[in-house]
Amino acid sequence: MKTMIIGLGNPGARYAKTRHNVGFMAVDALAARLGLSFKTKGSFAFAEGDGLVLIKPQTFMNLSGGAVLAAMQEFRIKKDAIAVIHDELDIPTGEMRLKTGGGAAGHNGLKSIDAAIGNDYARVRVGINHPRKLDLPLEPADWVLGRFVPGEMELVEPAIEKIIGMYVSEA
Repeated sequence: MKTMIIGLGNPGARYAKTRHNVGFMAVDALAARLGLSFKTKGSFAFAEGDGLVLIKPQTFMNLSGGAVLAAMQEFRIKKDAIAVIHDELDIPTGEMRLKTGGGAAGHNGLKSIDAAIGNDYARVRVGINHPRKLDLPLEPADWVLGRFVPGEMELVEPAIEKIIGMYVSEA
């Protein structure tokens, strides 16, 4: 049985390396480690190999659900064989937590996926912290669309390595 790993993010250079694109960063790193490259099919990009199907919705974050559903149908993957990697404001930067089901906590990508397939799927939550916890006068939307600063990337990179370790067996 194949496993589908979905990294959430927004497509395009404008959003590359933003906090909201940590899911894209993780599946890109996973594809690189496995020597896979992405191809685009309709509303999603995919890379396939080693029992995995890696997905990057090519819609904007708040429309991810349609792309996820299309990818699940294309590859005939059931909900219990998917994991969605996404940014999480309520977790300190670089921490990673696993969860199945639950609410979207204001995350528009998760809201869209929940509407398309329900909410009982695995989630890999990568912390990006909340600007309020850092005493920054930024709205959450501005924070998530901001680029990681070097000190933050030093915290996020080990989380991405842990994600890779979850899906790649080093021989």
